[in-house]
Amino acid sequence: MPPRHRTVMEKIIACRTEELGGEIFLCEPCQEYRYSYHSCQDRHCPKCGNGKADEWLKMQSALLLPVMYFMLTITLPDTINAVARSNQAFIYSLFFQTAAAALQKLARDPRFVGGQLGFFGVLQTWARDLAYHPHLHFIVAGGGLSLDGTTWLPVRGKFLVPVKALSKIFRAKFRDALKKKKPELFHQVPPETWEKDWVVDCRPVGSGEQALKYLAPYIFRVAISNRRLLKLENGNVTFQYRDGETKQFKTRTVTAEEFIRRFLQHVLPHRFIKVRYYGFLSSSHRKRLEKVKELLNVKPVATEPTDAAGTEASEECEAHVMRCPKCGGVMKLVGEITPKRTRSP
Repeated sequence: MPPRHRTVMEKIIACRTEELGGEIFLCEPCQEYRYSYHSCQDRHCPKCGNGKADEWLKMQSALLLPVMYFMLTITLPDTINAVARSNQAFIYSLFFQTAAAALQKLARDPRFVGGQLGFFGVLQTWARDLAYHPHLHFIVAGGGLSLDGTTWLPVRGKFLVPVKALSKIFRAKFRDALKKKKPELFHQVPPETWEKDWVVDCRPVGSGEQALKYLAPYIFRVAISNRRLLKLENGNVTFQYRDGETKQFKTRTVTAEEFIRRFLQHVLPHRFIKVRYYGFLSSSHRKRLEKVKELLNVKPVATEPTDAAGTEASEECEAHVMRCPKCGGVMKLVGEITPKRTRSP
């Protein structure tokens, strides 16, 4: 087992237990005590990060444009899975790099967009039944900035780029980059991989706000949530998932060891960036985003003023007040629980 996997397991096991310490609260009228344990804050933990999606949505509001958006889903063929799983940091980065380059190359063709796109992508490695299934979701603004940076070029109707052509370009770029950078890995990939069709899907998803709300759960979701775990019995784990074709819910029972294996293969490399921005949305081209907004007459997002007492801060504090489960009154912090080990950052 890689050290990274063991570390993640230890954090999840210790999450919100006395292992990480916490606080003790008291409701004086009821004499009711309540213990609040610290969370591990690991991005793979199913108990942590539930509120981060809302925070991310607020931050992305500055990037929205009044145009139709598209979601592109690009999948690595299963014949590469063995190489990808054993070389995750390299293959995942190469996946992002070559898929984005293929999309930009096709979009620059005047038959389609004719300019530079702005989009961001998120990596997802699992299928609904926890099988290993690396794929990228790209959210793409429906149009591009002309190469001279003076004109907005809208898409034609609900069409962005031809997916068959994109599939071929992406396959070629990935093959050539892998062969050049890691020839030892290239020779581990079955030759038929470069002859088969690679799966690419593109569909309109409405406004930018709709696109962000659709993708936000994918960014902060882990491979499986606690509510999908149905039972642990006789060393077997039973969990629920929805079939991609029938849309019906099904159950699957596997050994505990197999369940842990399935879960851990979706643990990302340390500090791996799973959300990346490209084109005029990339950090190095944000001036182009401002030009795009100017061309589309997008007004700056106004921030709501706060009074001297800090209304927003007060509301935020109120949301985190510990309340008595019996009377609903505010509970008082009366003590701390010392962690049994150094808390993870």
